[in-house]
Amino acid sequence: MKKIIILVAFCSTLLSYGQAFNGKGDQKISIGANLQENASGLSLSYDYGLGENISVGVITAYALNTSVPNADFVDRYDIRARFNANLGSIINVSDDFDVYPGLSLGLKNFGGHLGARYFFSSGFGVFAEVGTTLAKYESKSLRLDQTIHNQFVGNIGAVFNL
Repeated sequence: MKKIIILVAFCSTLLSYGQAFNGKGDQKISIGANLQENASGLSLSYDYGLGENISVGVITAYALNTSVPNADFVDRYDIRARFNANLGSIINVSDDFDVYPGLSLGLKNFGGHLGARYFFSSGFGVFAEVGTTLAKYESKSLRLDQTIHNQFVGNIGAVFNL
């Protein structure tokens, strides 16, 4: 039993040399599932570090499976510019862990998000993110096709250091 504990501790030490956010010049790309009430699909994001705790980027999503009849490309697709405050070094849980609240401005609305990522190695990790709409461009009640990417959304998947 003692040998197993030492082996597990040794292996976890080898796997824990990732860095969740390196500051200025840091680049991350994430790919994952996009989950919301009326649709599910894929999300892809890119973040670039501007400073010790600040990053900007872009996120895009495409709804593959939707309950909306006859949803076209414009309804299924969204792209957003985003701003993140990377708080991993501030809360100091682990160098491999980052929490990032932020704001985004997209084709359909202005919104906010809260995400977390954990790196298993210097190049690979996992992320989870939730977002919501703060201001919709369409002020009247939304048609069913307008609700895609215009509601509470969750993203989960893999993140890579570039």
